[in-house]
Amino acid sequence: MEYNIANIIKGKTKVALGGHIRPDGDCTGACVGLLLYIKKNFPQVKVDAYLEDIPKALYFINGVDQVKNVVDNDIEYDLFISLDCGDKYRLGLSLPLFNNAKETFCVDHHISNKGYADGNFIVPTASSTCELVYQLLEPELIDQDVAAALFMGIAHDTGIFRFSSTSPETLEIAAALLRTGIRGDHIIEKTFYEKSFPQVRITGKALYDSQLVLNNKCIVSVLTSEDMNDFGVGTYELDGITSQLLLTEGIDVAIFICELEGNELKVSLRSSDKVDVSIVATNFGGGGHKKAAGFSITAPSTEVIKLVCEEIGKQL
Repeated sequence: MEYNIANIIKGKTKVALGGHIRPDGDCTGACVGLLLYIKKNFPQVKVDAYLEDIPKALYFINGVDQVKNVVDNDIEYDLFISLDCGDKYRLGLSLPLFNNAKETFCVDHHISNKGYADGNFIVPTASSTCELVYQLLEPELIDQDVAAALFMGIAHDTGIFRFSSTSPETLEIAAALLRTGIRGDHIIEKTFYEKSFPQVRITGKALYDSQLVLNNKCIVSVLTSEDMNDFGVGTYELDGITSQLLLTEGIDVAIFICELEGNELKVSLRSSDKVDVSIVATNFGGGGHKKAAGFSITAPSTEVIKLVCEEIGKQL
């Protein structure tokens, strides 16, 4: 079935958008891009976007400041559109709005997504959810602010067009967005590469403290809540560490663990072609993609490393 946003929101007067907890560039870009597009082209529709705390670097994109992080549970929306969220329970603060909406729709590219909404546009082979959002829009109605948000999401989720999910269609969409006049180099520099001094230092610690396991085919690094307090960073400032670990020569899988509140651990996995980490993550209640996945768990980090390595070892 072919979808477009005009048909999806047809007849709706109140629409909510939401994405996964700890939003990244793709999740944020998809929510902001669609929010701005609907506001400009469908002024008769009241539209709100909800996300948890967005990384500071992403505020470089116009419209990020319009995303709400407080939910009024008394509002009943005609439609809730879930973006870049493989499981409705990962919607976090906006889950009550999803559950109370008269109708729901999901746009996503996670292979672990089984289709939890009334309508689902799920393409696991797509590079990003922003690529899918672009396909729902009329290209001639995309202005520079919408283009910047979608370009950011595509760039982030493809590792700046390095990952194997970067298809010819991905590059064609990125080119179309650039033709609106946005500065792709500025977006990439400010939202992806540029780091604060505390981020540089905590990345150095994570790399320095890393260890090799599974016959030197897997690299592991753990940051505790004390580490993050000492360096003055939050979990949203740790993006990129897992990918950096995977660049180590001879490594098939990178495991990065950071400690959240209440002894909860956030586990991020990145892999080469030899291991499907989405299978590993799903076994622990998470999900993701073949080469990038994750989950959260409450257990000692040593035990988690042992269990995860056992699952990875089965594939290796």
